[in-house]
Amino acid sequence: MADVSIYRRDFKLLADLRAEDARTLLVKGKQLGAFYLAGYAVECALKACIAKKTKRFQFPPKPDEARRIYSHRLEELLDAAGLKEQRDKEMQSNPSFAANWNTVKAWTEECRYKTADLNGKDMYNAVAGKDGVLPWIKQRW
Repeated sequence: MADVSIYRRDFKLLADLRAEDARTLLVKGKQLGAFYLAGYAVECALKACIAKKTKRFQFPPKPDEARRIYSHRLEELLDAAGLKEQRDKEMQSNPSFAANWNTVKAWTEECRYKTADLNGKDMYNAVAGKDGVLPWIKQRW
């Protein structure tokens, strides 16, 4: 049977790839896809932070914890990664980061089905730009 494990390095790579995919779509004028992929980059980065907290031979988490870490909800993942308090402090001290987080938190898994009202450029900038959410997470993964 093939190993289907997902490792921290995989989530890091996926975060970078999805951010680059979002940038590529923006260049091509594909706002909707860029919005979704930029948010997905944040999800992968948060999952890399969660993976950092696990131990190699640790028994799998309790079912409620597993549901939380297999989520697509950014606030839940942020909490599971143990970064909520750090995020709150950063938001208080850095208004640009706070604005970026407020843009990013609008992302949901369901937005991949939307066909309007998603600004990929704003999302990408909030994720990858100055005081962006992804660089902030990368300092912690």
